[in-house]
Amino acid sequence: MRTKQFDSLVQHKGAATKQRDWLVILNAPSVGGASLIRAIEALGSVAGVVSAGSRDLTRNGFSDAAAEAIAKPDEDKIDSDLRWLSEPNRHLLCWDDDAYPVLLRRIDTPPAALFIEGDPGCLWQPQIAVIGSRNPTSGGLEHAHDFSATLARQGMTITSGLASGIDTAAHIAALDAGALTIAVNGTGLDRVYPRSSQAVAERIHSQGAMISELPLGSPPLRRHFPSRNRIISGLSLAVLVIEAGLNSGTLITARKAAEQGRDVFALPGSLHNPMAKGCHRLIREGARLVETTADIMQELGPLAAELQMELRQRLEIADDDQVPTAEKNESLLEDPDYSRVWKVLGYEPKPVDTIIEQTGLSAREISSMLLMMELKGLVVKQRGGRYIRCNPARAET
Repeated sequence: MRTKQFDSLVQHKGAATKQRDWLVILNAPSVGGASLIRAIEALGSVAGVVSAGSRDLTRNGFSDAAAEAIAKPDEDKIDSDLRWLSEPNRHLLCWDDDAYPVLLRRIDTPPAALFIEGDPGCLWQPQIAVIGSRNPTSGGLEHAHDFSATLARQGMTITSGLASGIDTAAHIAALDAGALTIAVNGTGLDRVYPRSSQAVAERIHSQGAMISELPLGSPPLRRHFPSRNRIISGLSLAVLVIEAGLNSGTLITARKAAEQGRDVFALPGSLHNPMAKGCHRLIREGARLVETTADIMQELGPLAAELQMELRQRLEIADDDQVPTAEKNESLLEDPDYSRVWKVLGYEPKPVDTIIEQTGLSAREISSMLLMMELKGLVVKQRGGRYIRCNPARAET
């Protein structure tokens, strides 16, 4: 279920000139997100960057090679990228778009743009990153599945990196629960890495989103993955580490999350399990030890509420604003599925998994519907991911 109001914020495919300008810059060599954003701010717009001379570009942090690539772009590559973007459910979400995710915008080194295959609205859903070893124990895989499935049923979007092991188990658990999941890639979106994740990636296209800051055609280079990890944590309200060895790249993501002000949760394990040693180190460094999803959900309320407020401010559509609030709510609740959810809700806090069970709707549907009902002022999300009615005028519907 896509949020139609959100779609209005995403850059229209018809904005071909702007999209082409972005592609010219993104395909230039050695152009980092933070330096590009500074250049856009200094030169006024992405069009200002493309039209700038070599001297202005180098003065604003571009290498000579990047300046030359912007002055003389590879037109065949740009045309190829535009053809890829012209296909359904493919998007280029840029720094200057209103739909750019607010949590990601606030990190120290945000990506200048994201290629997306799937639903861009997923990036505004409350997310938790579930990460861990590429070579987990059987117990680690079970924990990844159980925690991810339960969090998904409670309304969380599961975000990870599509790697073998814990990442893939987390994605599959969310998909099987009928919920949304986001995979942040360390390659261009025209390839899947590892190849063993191809089937999972195809499911994510239609039940979430695959995203990457890397230009199409980018291979799985080692340096891409630590950079990718900051996006995983930057999109998320918190990070949950299932299993990790002492030298695992997972620890980099966890520490980056802490630097970004995100909560870091870690599962304890056996003293004899080498895949638990990384989690134990994180706990000693200040990560929160968790044993159940309730430990996590109780901590995520404030950031989730802030995310909803930011989205509410962006979903200001002129024709919608001309209709009185009561009439807009009446229209929303005329939808049979929304009406079903409304009738299940009461004035006592109710967890998302109970709402799913009592309505018979999927976790993915309930997550999107509760988001819209909260934005319309019909429900309030409380600590622990529980929802209550907040509009007395609809109490007897």
